[in-house]
Order: sequence, then C-alpha cells, then structure tokens
Amino acid sequence: MKSRNDMPLGKPKIYLSPRTRAITLAFAALIGVTTALPVAAHPHVFADVGLALDLDADRQVVSIEVTWRYDDFFSLLILEDMSLDPDGDGALTSEELTALERFDLDNWYEGFEGDLYVYSGGEKLALGAPEFVSVRLDAGRITSVHRRSVDPAPAGGLVIEPYDPTYYIAFEASLPITLPAPCSAEVRKPDLDAAAQKMQAELAQIPEDQFLEIEPGRDFADRIEVTCAGS
Repeated sequence: MKSRNDMPLGKPKIYLSPRTRAITLAFAALIGVTTALPVAAHPHVFADVGLALDLDADRQVVSIEVTWRYDDFFSLLILEDMSLDPDGDGALTSEELTALERFDLDNWYEGFEGDLYVYSGGEKLALGAPEFVSVRLDAGRITSVHRRSVDPAPAGGLVIEPYDPTYYIAFEASLPITLPAPCSAEVRKPDLDAAAQKMQAELAQIPEDQFLEIEPGRDFADRIEVTCAGS
C-alpha cells in the first residue's frame, strides 16, 4: 500500500485535465461503477486491449504493438476536454486526429511501465518507450495504438499482463492477440471473486484516519500465455 505522498506525480497516466478527471470520478460515483467494489478502488476508465507481437527469425519477441480502445464515456470526456468534434458527429478531421495523437503517451512519468508487463522464465522484460502508431475514433470510442521494443526473449513461454496497478483503469484483453505461426496466445481470465475478496481485506487494514492507495490491479488482470509449436 502507498500513501498519496509516495505516489509519483501525473497519475493517471493518460491525458486528463483536472476537469476531466473530476467529471470521470463524479460520474463513476453517481452510477456506482462496479458496485460490488468499494468506491476507493473502483476502476473509472475501461479499455479493451489488443496486442501484436513481432518475432525475429529465432522466434524471439522484439517488439509489441499495443492497442487501447477506450470506453465511450471516457472517449467523450477526452474529446470535450480537448475541444475536438464540436459538432458531435463522431468524425474527426485530419487536424483533430493530429491533435489527438499521443494524448495517452506524452504524460508518462519516469518509472511508469505503461500498464504492460511481460515475463520470460519468470523474469520481467524491459520495454522501450512508446512509439506512436495511430489513433482513430469510431462508434464514439477512441482507439490508440503504440509500439514498444522488448528485450529479445523466446516467444514460447512468454506471459503478458496488461493492467493498471492502481485499478483506476480496467483493462480487458478482448481485442485480438496476434503473432506469427507456429506461435499462439491464450488469454486466461482472473478469478474476480478472489480478487475482490483480497482487495476488501487490504482495504480493511487501512486505518480510518489515513488515506492510502492500494494496488489491486494485477489481481484483476487478464493473463496472456504464449506457446510455440516445436519449442
């Protein structure tokens, strides 16, 4: 558990003005997002995740292309906060798309790991800085894509976990996970009941006169396991 004073500046990592963050929190409290969870640990932003792994000739992963597709309410807040799509027709001009580029990449503070964790043989791999690939708006939802280099490691046996440690953002690996044959990926879902019970127990340990932040995100995270035939 961390106190607010111990947390690095800039959370949450995606672009949020004070106004946008305040509205997001107020709306989440109003509708009771994820009502089974205490207010202090609700996710307030939801994003679908997709991954595309690039392998070299030796079947080692060398980069990962990451897709984040944000929920429609958060997308609307971002558009309003950045004064984009003023006519509300759901279509952005080329100039507006340019303005939207890197909205969720440029505020990464030192030490932020990009809500993506990759393991090989139980060891966490180092990932490079995000490289912008694309951004678009469709059906009222913003989809952004970036690429990160990876310290080369055998693709077979990789474990990938996309999550926000603080659980402010709830990621779900519901978009395609692609990589070259003969390798493939399987998404394993978390035990949500067990995760919620663990989080409740951690919250119960916080003294009433203190405001601390727990990090339950990994317990709610999808786990992506990579296998390669013949390896």
